[in-house]
Amino acid sequence: MNYTSLNSYLKERFGCKVYKLAIDGGFTCPNRDGTLGTGGCIFCSKGGSGEFAGSREFSITQQIEQGKRLVEKKIKDGKYIAYFQAFTNTYAPVSELRDKYYQAINHPDIVALSIATRPDCLGEEVLKLLDEINKIKPVFVELGLQTIHEKTASYIRRGYSLSIYDEALDNLHKININVVTHLIIGLPGENEKDILESVEYVCAKTDGIKLQLLHILKGTDLEKDYNECKVKVLSLDEYANIIKHCVEIIPKSVVIHRLTGDGAKKDLIAPLWSADKKNVLNTINKKLM
Repeated sequence: MNYTSLNSYLKERFGCKVYKLAIDGGFTCPNRDGTLGTGGCIFCSKGGSGEFAGSREFSITQQIEQGKRLVEKKIKDGKYIAYFQAFTNTYAPVSELRDKYYQAINHPDIVALSIATRPDCLGEEVLKLLDEINKIKPVFVELGLQTIHEKTASYIRRGYSLSIYDEALDNLHKININVVTHLIIGLPGENEKDILESVEYVCAKTDGIKLQLLHILKGTDLEKDYNECKVKVLSLDEYANIIKHCVEIIPKSVVIHRLTGDGAKKDLIAPLWSADKKNVLNTINKKLM
C-alpha cells in the first residue's frame, strides 16, 4: 500500500537519514499539577509518555549527546531531530522554553525540533516563540488529540474540547508550523467506525499523523479499569486490520509518523503481544501489501 512514511519524508526534506532523539525537558502538565487535574490522562504513564527520553537531570545538550551515542550504530552521516517528548513541552514560562529550545537548535547536528504538547498550552507568547524558532530551524508540533469523540475524551480525562484542537491547529498553520496529530487506537468504547472518523477528521487538517496502540501500563488509572474487566484490549490481528483501514483513507499529503507504539516492557500490562515490536511491524506490513 502506497503511503508517505516519516523516513521517506525526512530523507526527502533533509537529504539524509534523520533520527529523532527523545528529550525530557523537565516540564509537567496542567492535567497533573492541579490546574486541570492531578492524575493526568487515564492512560498516561508516570513518565508522561517519555519513558524512552533522556533524563531531566541532564541539560538538553547533554541529552542530545547521550542520545546520539545510543543510536550511532544505526545512523552514519545523518542528522537528528530534538524531540521534546515527556509531558507537556510548551507548559512553562516562555523564558524557560526559549532557553531549552535554543540549546537544542544551536547543536550543529540538530536539523529540527519536534515538540509534543497539548492544544490548550499554546498561548500567544508561546506561538511567537515557535514562529521565531521555525524561521531558524524547522519546528514540528505534536498534538495529543487521541480521539475526536467527546464521550471518549471525557473518559480518558483529556481536559479540552475538540474546538481547542481546531483552534490550536489553525494558529500553528498561520505561522507555518508543521503539525503532527496523535490518535490512540483501541480506546475503550470505540469501534472501528469511531476510529476511522477520527482519522478522517484530522487528515483534513493535519500535516502528519501518529497512530498509537492503546497500552495498559502499570500505575495508571486505566490499569484499574482493566483489572476490573471494564476495558478490553485489541488482538494483534484486530489492530493490524484497523491500521490497514486507517492507512487506506490517509492521503499521501499526510505523513504517517507511526503505525504503532511500544510501552516500556517493565510497565506493560496489556496487550503483551505489543512487546514484540518486530513481529507487530511485520504483521502490519503484511496487511499493507
